[in-house]
Amino acid sequence: MVDLRSDTLTQPTSGMRRAMAEAVVGDEQKREDPTVIALEERAAALLGHDAAIYLPTATMGNQIALRLLSEPGDEVVAEGSSHVFRYELGGPAVHGGLAMKPLASEDGLLTPEDVRAAVNPPGDLHMAPTRILSLENTHNGGGGRVWPLGRFSDVVAEARAQGLRVHLDGARLLNAAVAAGVSAADYGREADTVTLCLSKGLGCPLGAVIATSSELAPKARRFKHLFGGAMRQAGVVAATGLYALDHHVERLAEDHANARRLGEGLAEAGLPVACDAIESNFVSSTSRASASRRTTQSRACAPRASCSRSPQSAASFAPSRTWTSAPRTSIAPSPRSPEPCRAAPLPSGRRRMSPPPIRATSLRPRS
Repeated sequence: MVDLRSDTLTQPTSGMRRAMAEAVVGDEQKREDPTVIALEERAAALLGHDAAIYLPTATMGNQIALRLLSEPGDEVVAEGSSHVFRYELGGPAVHGGLAMKPLASEDGLLTPEDVRAAVNPPGDLHMAPTRILSLENTHNGGGGRVWPLGRFSDVVAEARAQGLRVHLDGARLLNAAVAAGVSAADYGREADTVTLCLSKGLGCPLGAVIATSSELAPKARRFKHLFGGAMRQAGVVAATGLYALDHHVERLAEDHANARRLGEGLAEAGLPVACDAIESNFVSSTSRASASRRTTQSRACAPRASCSRSPQSAASFAPSRTWTSAPRTSIAPSPRSPEPCRAAPLPSGRRRMSPPPIRATSLRPRS
């Protein structure tokens, strides 16, 4: 059975395991691990920056980036369903002391107008100064949507015009680059900091990098130690990153093709799948009872258990789990009750508090 819950379930290939066993290692904390250094140099060039730093996770990379580009009390702006807001446990507030301003969008992609409207008035002593715009590509909460490069550049340009620093959460940036037919550096050089996760579609067991300028890199490396990310003989796992960059980047296109084939097959079976929204390795579902789209993050990334996969394997794909929910916009009385329940009267002189509004929610898997 193929498990499609997430592309984080990939397995190292036999070739990747050999690379781990044969890795030349040293003390990573002392900058003496040649395999880690080689991966960092390769990643910096790949992402369009001067330097890169190897990390255990991309979440750590995002938090280092936000801390690097701000001061406590500043504000970070991001799309409301972005990973840095939704899946990082309030990390911007905990690690960076940042106010977090989520912006609404239909598919995870913002516009220059969204950015312009989100910036607090400069010099207003009653508001946190807006300092960072965080963008995500591909966008997890948007169902794996890919930023068109032109639109991405326009949004970044508006952020610069407003005096903001820009972080790119590129956990799946190589998926975006492959889908858009551009280089990862075309996106990466637009931002002050870029993260890339190695343990998703690239198939590594763990690891990520953060890329930035030579001026910011020493401070980012200091935050790596401060956040507990310093390692020792890390070349054993860094070798998997080098192997993935050599062998797995082009094969992300196979995952995208498998995702589309899976989505089309589910749609033909009568399931509400948004085939037009399949841009990378996510398959999204649409509710026919609601105009709003809900994403079931069944990421169609075939596990890399061997170096040979046939596109025909998509025919055997079947979702192992489905996340569904109905928008909770009202509470209907129970079928057993002829009338809605009524609260008992309060004593004279006391006022009843209004209940909080019930919001439409959607259950999504944790990434």
